[in-house]
Amino acid sequence: EEEEDGDPFAANPESRYRRRATLERLVGLAPFGRARRPPPKDGDGDSGRARRRSEDFGLLRRLPGRRKASVEALAERPVPKRSSLLRLALGTRGRRGSAGERPPTVESEGVAAMGAPPLPPVLEILELIQRRELVAADEQIIALEAECVALSPSPSPVPAAGRQARDVALLYEALLAQLWAVVGEAVPAGRPYPPLRSVIRVLEQEEAADRRHPPGTPGRPRALRRRWQEAVGRAAGERLAQVAPPARLGARLAALAARLVGDLGAVRCHVAPAYPSEYGAFGVYARGYHRALAQQLGALAQRPLAVPDLYLLLDWHSNTYPREVLGHPEVGALLQAQALGPLLPPETQRSLESSCIAAVKVRAPMPGWWPCPQGTVGWWPCPHPQRCLCPQLLRAHVDRAPQITPEFGMEMAHSLLGVLVTFLHSFQRKVERFLEAPGEATPPDGATGRAIALVNCCPPFRTFVERLAQFGHPESEEPRRQAHAALDKVTRLCNHVLTQRLFEDLKPYFNKLMKRKWLTSSDAFDAIVMHITSFTQKLRPLRPEPYQVLVSEVHRRVLIEYVRPLLQVRLVCTSAKMRARVAARLGDEARQLRELFSRLDSTSPWLDSVVPRLRELLVLEDTAALQMEVGVLVRDFPDVRRKHVAAVLDVRGLRGQAARQEILGVVQDLEQSEAEPGLPRQRAFFSELAVTREVRCLPFHLPRLARLSRLRLRRPHPQRPGQVR
Repeated sequence: EEEEDGDPFAANPESRYRRRATLERLVGLAPFGRARRPPPKDGDGDSGRARRRSEDFGLLRRLPGRRKASVEALAERPVPKRSSLLRLALGTRGRRGSAGERPPTVESEGVAAMGAPPLPPVLEILELIQRRELVAADEQIIALEAECVALSPSPSPVPAAGRQARDVALLYEALLAQLWAVVGEAVPAGRPYPPLRSVIRVLEQEEAADRRHPPGTPGRPRALRRRWQEAVGRAAGERLAQVAPPARLGARLAALAARLVGDLGAVRCHVAPAYPSEYGAFGVYARGYHRALAQQLGALAQRPLAVPDLYLLLDWHSNTYPREVLGHPEVGALLQAQALGPLLPPETQRSLESSCIAAVKVRAPMPGWWPCPQGTVGWWPCPHPQRCLCPQLLRAHVDRAPQITPEFGMEMAHSLLGVLVTFLHSFQRKVERFLEAPGEATPPDGATGRAIALVNCCPPFRTFVERLAQFGHPESEEPRRQAHAALDKVTRLCNHVLTQRLFEDLKPYFNKLMKRKWLTSSDAFDAIVMHITSFTQKLRPLRPEPYQVLVSEVHRRVLIEYVRPLLQVRLVCTSAKMRARVAARLGDEARQLRELFSRLDSTSPWLDSVVPRLRELLVLEDTAALQMEVGVLVRDFPDVRRKHVAAVLDVRGLRGQAARQEILGVVQDLEQSEAEPGLPRQRAFFSELAVTREVRCLPFHLPRLARLSRLRLRRPHPQRPGQVR
């Protein structure tokens, strides 16, 4: 009874040995599974297989009496079968075969025969792994592996060596599963994680074992440090995959960034200090999270995205991630030191950019015929001419694309330039049709208002074209030229509509110029100035750019119509006094025109010199001076021709053919020199004037010819029959 109450093995060592021998004889073990069972009898069909340790421990549980504490504890817990061990070790592997097909447990009769101490059983090592006593479990696995290596070169086939090798492999799988589970739990803990020390010691033990084994040893080197880096990457991927996917892309990207920054902050504070410095733990975690985030972005890039989401993803990749993650005050400097590279590969980013450009081209606005918003009868080629929606819609893409990458901005600008050229060509055609047939029942000043509204659309388009061309795409020059040509055509059409009524009103007054009555009365010229001033008051709704273009055009056409009657030789000076009067009137009216268009902010001051130059040809007396003045006129107005100067000389009343030829020869020489290439004609004025036929001056005064015309020459009458002379 005392033995029943106390420990039977603690009182007397000899009693402990006797009891052990008794248990061995009762169970048939020597010790615990080393002895063989007696050969089976002929009629015993199931007794041919070897006894397993789980059965040995089951027999011990049925024995009465006290047992050693460790043996009792091991026997009283449910011992899993080998299939359970495989499931624990292999995780998601498929089930093995039936019980008869499962591999038997490790046998160590070879080591016992050599006198080596018995090794712990496989199930005890597995229990150590499950209790996360990873260092002790790894030590015993290494010892079991050494025993397997010792049995492998035996000349006689030893089945136990193969079984031991399989057991070692399964135990290593179970050990690695627990190691990487600890690695995955360290970051979410958010504090120092003591089990991580066991992982580090196991890694060091395995590296030492790799160094002890010679090259070619089966299963070696195990390279657990490399596997640890892979496990860190898998853990990072699982952490980012746990982020709940919000409905909006921006919220998901923000959640991924927050999770990455938070986890790397925990790594910096709690996880990385637990590793030796040579492990480079923070760099391993940083690269793992970087790859995991790249996988998340790659998956998002494969989805069909709208234009705003494409911009958001590209901008987050190029700007938000470097700013909010790589530039974070806690982990940014450490991340930048790792040289992680881009999240998305270049081909993926280019694919996203191409998708965005194609989607923008599809959604680009095209002009149509919309009802006039002001309620005017008719149809407008632009829904809101005063707002010009097309540049506003396209400008958003031009502002955002270069913020992602300069290359993306340049490609987007070139694509939008092509879209804008197509838009402007269609807009030009619609403006032409609209101005030709503006509609019925329009108010009297409706044409002016429509033309002003349409021409006001051109400056925003022109500015936007120049901005797109400034991105420097090598193929942008031709679309830029086409866009400006379309805008120039629209501007000319609208200016023609605006000025047509003005010059119809001015035509009668221009017809009264350069006549004898014009020398004594300024009514016609005053009426011209008044009409021009009244017309410019209607141009106040114009933008500054089209206003300046229109005023310059009016300035040019007014001077052309003013000079036209002079070149038509409506007036011929018969004396020096008359030439002085004509020159004075030309000078005074040229001054008034210069002051008028200066007040109107004309951008063509070069036109102000045309009338004074022609006036000088009337007042100069010396032939050499006239030749010099003609040379200055040709220099300032390269399109002047010989017949233009000849017409002015006719008005002057120059009759001497020798002097005329000397003066006109200057024009002919300059024309021939200008015919050489490289001399531009930028200022066109006289080319708009029809060249009149040169007038030959008669060798007598016109008043004398008039008196001669009044003389009546009597004609002889025929005689009547019978009349006496």
